[in-house]
Amino acid sequence: MSQAAIDAAGQAGMQALRAGDPATAIGKFQSIVAAGAADSAVWLALSMAYQAAGDRQSEVAAVTQVLEYDPDNIRANLIKADALVALGRRRAAMGFYAHLEVLVPDLVGLPPQIAAELNRAREAHAKLKQGLSDYLLAEVEKAGFHPARSSRRFGDSLDILTGRKQRYVPTPRAYFFPELPAIEFYDRARFPWLDTVEAATDDMCSELLPILEEGTHFGPYIEVEAEKSSHVVASSGKEQVSAVDDWTAAYLIRDGKRQTPLAERCPKTLAALDGVPLETIEGRAPFVLFSKLTPGAWIAPHTGFLNSRLVCHLPLLVPDGCWFRVGNQVRLWERGKVWVFDDTIEHEARNQGTGTRVVLIFNIWHPDLTEEERHLVAALMTAVETFEAG
Repeated sequence: MSQAAIDAAGQAGMQALRAGDPATAIGKFQSIVAAGAADSAVWLALSMAYQAAGDRQSEVAAVTQVLEYDPDNIRANLIKADALVALGRRRAAMGFYAHLEVLVPDLVGLPPQIAAELNRAREAHAKLKQGLSDYLLAEVEKAGFHPARSSRRFGDSLDILTGRKQRYVPTPRAYFFPELPAIEFYDRARFPWLDTVEAATDDMCSELLPILEEGTHFGPYIEVEAEKSSHVVASSGKEQVSAVDDWTAAYLIRDGKRQTPLAERCPKTLAALDGVPLETIEGRAPFVLFSKLTPGAWIAPHTGFLNSRLVCHLPLLVPDGCWFRVGNQVRLWERGKVWVFDDTIEHEARNQGTGTRVVLIFNIWHPDLTEEERHLVAALMTAVETFEAG
């Protein structure tokens, strides 16, 4: 078949398709395929002709050829997703609808007809996801699953599978210790010393309030973290807050050293931590601080530096409207109730109340590290410091 004949067949096929004659269109396009001259445009037109003829199986086969040439072809992904739904292959269709959302994350500025088609695809995808979620939940409930009583971890896995939750993993900005679990908030039963720390909440507040009233001991937390980032092997990105003065810190212990005179004014606060396995690294840790977040402040999603430690928050002053998210879990601070979390999992905080939020923050060694591993991690981080000093 000459190029002129190929071009003529293509034009005739398109004219037949526009005229509502899919059988003739299919014949013209198939003649090009038989000649070995079909490109992605021909396969796409052939898939549209099969669709008009009601042959959805052949439509899928033809549009698959387009995706072999161009897997990111928006029109081809949409055609294949719709055809798979028509064939009852809903789960397969979801992958193509999902890929469309990756290819075109924002519909703003698109021509109205294209935006309408892609919006329809998103609605179809959402309906499929909801249908899958409802079906799977019903099936596991038949097997004995109960959302309130069964394994929380299994419930999370179901939510991640069906798209109700995201998968979050530890992503430390500097140092990664392998084979530690990805847990957002840790079970308090692992930390028997928490009761002693919480029992000192009133004493801590009595030491904190005069310091707050003086208003001179808190400095921007972001600046402190920027300094600490220079102590590690590598880092990328950092915490972002709505305004630098919205998130401030007053240190009792910083880089392993007591901060006088502030530490001397808070003996009960520090005494309550005597039985805590604080992260200890020469020249770097432990640190203990009061962290203040002003009304309206938002700490944008970010991750911490080292997964060899966990972070503890003891809420001291907590107005209504303050929340904290780690991974998929959002919690409200409760005065006097410590939580322990992995700060290398994406987290954020917001004070949507009318008062100032203050929590005591301190780091502990990860409980799954052995004594030898703690010793070696500390030596390694100290070596980073001495390398910089040299």
